[in-house]
Amino acid sequence: MVYQSAKRMKVVVVGGGVIGSAIAFYLTDAGADVVLVERGELAGEASGAAAGLLIPPDRAAAPGPFRDICLASLALYRPAIDRVQRESGVDIQCRAAGILIVAQTESRVALLQAHAEWQTKHGVPTRWIERAELSELEPALSPQVHGAALSEDELNVDPAQVTRAFAFAAKAGGADLRTATMLTGFLGRGPRVTGISTNLGDITEADCVVLAAGPWTEVLAQRLGAKVPTPPRRGQMISYRSDGLRHAIWGEDGYLVPKAGGILYAGATVEDVGFRKRTTPRALASLRRMATALVPGLRRAQVAGEWAGLRPGSPDDLPIIGPLPQKENVYVATGHFRNGILLAPITGKLVSQLILEGRTEMTLEPFSPARFA
Repeated sequence: MVYQSAKRMKVVVVGGGVIGSAIAFYLTDAGADVVLVERGELAGEASGAAAGLLIPPDRAAAPGPFRDICLASLALYRPAIDRVQRESGVDIQCRAAGILIVAQTESRVALLQAHAEWQTKHGVPTRWIERAELSELEPALSPQVHGAALSEDELNVDPAQVTRAFAFAAKAGGADLRTATMLTGFLGRGPRVTGISTNLGDITEADCVVLAAGPWTEVLAQRLGAKVPTPPRRGQMISYRSDGLRHAIWGEDGYLVPKAGGILYAGATVEDVGFRKRTTPRALASLRRMATALVPGLRRAQVAGEWAGLRPGSPDDLPIIGPLPQKENVYVATGHFRNGILLAPITGKLVSQLILEGRTEMTLEPFSPARFA
């Protein structure tokens, strides 16, 4: 395929979550002509329902491409935050409060001590804290907690604000943002797509299309004859009115994340229930038990909100990023599961490189949609 000059490249990005918005930002920054379409509002689905912790998941501890992409995205975050806040005028409410990964049972102490050593060895300063010091750091924590691994540099952000910041920074660079705009079909014949149809009219003369519609990407890809499995994984969360914690707390059954304005997030479930985006009494009760086991004082705290979101999964729990099989100018970016906020900058950068340069600074082969063909 011959890659056109970025100045002439028109790209339609489908999906106004954090992944689609980051792709729009990096493409626009590289000089492309971008149209971002979102059927509802920006961050209206999983991106607005997340906790916003910027930490690699446990499975990223194993050497390999998933760990590499997580660490690469984390390295991009601080400069990306500064830039998109400045260019968009959106405060993403970044907190550098750090995270405490706590041992609620004695059997977990040795594991977390080893984790702290491993983190420090790999460039993330982390130290083990005994119970006495932990009580001084976080007096509200349950006395049943035996200790914790403290990483003081970990960030957490408002995920909806991150999404809006990427999108509005893209708009400031010339991108066309179209919310309440639903894709209803694809234009073109054969191996190339020339545009899309929407409820508000056609978008034509597209050089390529990026599908970044979370769990709904699978249905869109099917219309093009491709298999991109993105099963929805429901996550439920609760927020409390509480300013009793300084650090994010990661327990054995869930996490607590302090946010601006005296709000504390408690999450999150992982449920395979299809597209049923609703809360359930049983799941909310389990979240309350988790939260009060970590911070007993939350039994008296006012619940500020309860919600659910549908994360895009994949059969192997790896992101799906790359060219869509059978179509030479359609790309996919989905399947980020619980790591969409973390992986947004690197996904946006790599997809932009792939489209505009035909190459990427790190391999996307392990994440290719072709693995499901």
